[in-house]
Amino acid sequence: MDIESFIRTGFVHLPEAFPRAVADEARALLWQASGCDPDDRTTWTRPVIRLVDEGQQPFREAAQSPRLLEAYDLLVGEGRWVPRRTVGGSVAVRFPSDDAPGDDGWHIESSFPGPDPSDYMTYRVNLNSRGRALLVLFLFSDVSEHDAPTRIRVGSHMDVPPLLEPAGEDGLAFMEIAQKAAAATEYREVALATGRAGDVYLCHPFLVHAAQRHSGDTVKFMAQPGLEPAVPLSVDGPSPVEQAIRRGLAGL
Repeated sequence: MDIESFIRTGFVHLPEAFPRAVADEARALLWQASGCDPDDRTTWTRPVIRLVDEGQQPFREAAQSPRLLEAYDLLVGEGRWVPRRTVGGSVAVRFPSDDAPGDDGWHIESSFPGPDPSDYMTYRVNLNSRGRALLVLFLFSDVSEHDAPTRIRVGSHMDVPPLLEPAGEDGLAFMEIAQKAAAATEYREVALATGRAGDVYLCHPFLVHAAQRHSGDTVKFMAQPGLEPAVPLSVDGPSPVEQAIRRGLAGL
């Protein structure tokens, strides 16, 4: 793994992070849970639906892939992240559609609750990325440039630390940092998180990214959980994730 590239760009593509057969099994379970028929497009009535990982065997195998665990150690540090029993979080299923998905704005993920823990829109982000060491994109289907790949502003994680520093430990709420980060990173080159079923993208928690409308033919299945730190991250910390925050503050 090219650690320096991760620090500079904010993400790394890990091909075959878990077996393709495991992705196929997980996708079959997700089709069942969706209530849609993979062979009947008339059942694909919405641009996107979100399903819950119920912790079945394929999701556990994907989350516990040795290659993935090794990558976590390299980017966050041994013993510095919380192991996941299963992928967790929601799985976004994106269907070919002429309609906008409604969730395609540029943003970074928030990571700890605000005043109302039940309201995700009040969740917050601070300079030390409290509650999130990485954003992890699990591809459970093949994703071409036409299949609504996640859009990534390359190197945008470097622009976010100066936006968060004045907010101190309390940080900023999701919508506020999303708006600031979107405006501050408009000049950045855009990459697409394409790949094959079983690939994973490991992203810096401050990486600015966005969904998009699906213009292809193949339904996309992707989970995007966070990796929780086992110890608090800090600007002075040793990991590549923390080094990138430090470089962003220094304007490097």
